[in-house]
Amino acid sequence: MELKGLHHVSALTANAVKNYEFYTKVLGLRLIKKTVNQDDTSVYHLFYGDGEANPGTELTFFEIPMMGRHYRGVSSISSISLRVPNRDALDYWAKRLDDYQIERDEVIERAGRATLAFRDFENQHVILTADSKFEGVPGGIPWSKSPVPHEYGIIGLGPVTLTVRKVQSTVRVLTDVLGFRQKESYLSLEENQPAILVFETGAGGSGAEVHVEERTDLPMERQGRGAVHHVAFRVENKEELLRWQEIIEQTGLSTSGMVDRYYFQALYFREPNGILFELSTDGPGFTADEKLEELGENLALPPFLEPYRENIEAKLKPLDTK
Repeated sequence: MELKGLHHVSALTANAVKNYEFYTKVLGLRLIKKTVNQDDTSVYHLFYGDGEANPGTELTFFEIPMMGRHYRGVSSISSISLRVPNRDALDYWAKRLDDYQIERDEVIERAGRATLAFRDFENQHVILTADSKFEGVPGGIPWSKSPVPHEYGIIGLGPVTLTVRKVQSTVRVLTDVLGFRQKESYLSLEENQPAILVFETGAGGSGAEVHVEERTDLPMERQGRGAVHHVAFRVENKEELLRWQEIIEQTGLSTSGMVDRYYFQALYFREPNGILFELSTDGPGFTADEKLEELGENLALPPFLEPYRENIEAKLKPLDTK
């Protein structure tokens, strides 16, 4: 039994409208589900992905209006990345980001791949990763209605970077509990800091990697707008998820137990440095309650929230996604 790769990454935004504008109209992702936070139905939970809503392409945002600023530090998912088809795509993206006056870095190599880092309007740290080797977990399919040309479109999630104070505690969970393999390491961009360790699972490649950075010089993260809430890894089905629950709990780590999110089943736990991990099933998927061609156009509620639709809609600010 093996984790298949990244399933989704969930982050925090204080403004769903601006978030939707940026991630669909600038980055060209598809809004594949407009729903609510199941733990607080007064706010949106937006899911972006590829044209077919494939697992491993999903970047999601919880909206928390009036949320304060994010203070970066350890015990954090300090950067996320999005896969693009090749090195040439990064030249297109550098110009596109400049045209939109978005703060970015120069193209540099990370873990043997060309990358381009930038910050969104809430200082979310995002890295575009050239997927030129096409190794490991396949990417998705760019959205046909994207404003970004198909040949340069984002095709899924790339590596997440974990920044921790006690690196071996996180490494032991990744390798001894979750079955990740250490692949390589690469130099930190910060002077006098240890190399960043690269771990992979499943078929490997950029869609199945976690990078771990040890920093003893930073304070604890204080999450705010622009922070990453958690990272989720793919499991095949509900039966495997229950087996993973047994494996994780046998090590002494506490879990949430299986949580039915309707579009997938989930299991949550925190690794020793406090970062929230989730394991999620590939199915049923986001077409469970909407046709593929209509994803994201209307407010979607799982069956257990449908009786409360009128009250839920009354509390939400309008978000026109048609």
